[in-house]
Amino acid sequence: MTDLTDKQARFVREYLVDLNAKQAAIRAGYSPRSAEVEGSRLLRHPKVSVAIARERREVSKRTGITPESVVTELAKLGFSDIRKAITWRSNVTETGEEDEDGVPATRVTNEVTLRNSDDIDDATAAAITEISQTKDGALKVKLADKRAALVDIGRHLGMFRTGSAPSDESGEGQAKPPAGKSSGDEGWDGLLQ
Repeated sequence: MTDLTDKQARFVREYLVDLNAKQAAIRAGYSPRSAEVEGSRLLRHPKVSVAIARERREVSKRTGITPESVVTELAKLGFSDIRKAITWRSNVTETGEEDEDGVPATRVTNEVTLRNSDDIDDATAAAITEISQTKDGALKVKLADKRAALVDIGRHLGMFRTGSAPSDESGEGQAKPPAGKSSGDEGWDGLLQ
């Protein structure tokens, strides 16, 4: 970061803390009144944006956290299946009594069983955010938010389109479906090629 001013270098370090440009600008010594504008300007500054990208790559190398590993973890959450963590069923038993027509009365009880932790695969275990038991003994198993994980994956992969077709990479115009397809065709998945 030698080609940056001291304030710019501090901004880069502070921005990587929470990815909040306004707060990073304040912590780097810019005026709180102009921090929002300064933060936005600094993010567009070529040398600053290169330094941020370089620092992000260094963090990725040091931690071993890559975009691929993040998407892999998100996929564990997004494609989790609660049936791999618990089983449930209804039990119907006769009570020994009969109704007025002589039909045996029945009672329905529901049974929820948590699978043994040794039997749960790593992907399912990663998706479990909470296991608790109420005072009356009922189990509560909570999985990560599947929808949020799938939306994050979809955004990362550029899967979502607005309007009839997604914007192209330049942000201008609309991406065109392959020859012979229209944006309304089921055969076009909306992904940019």
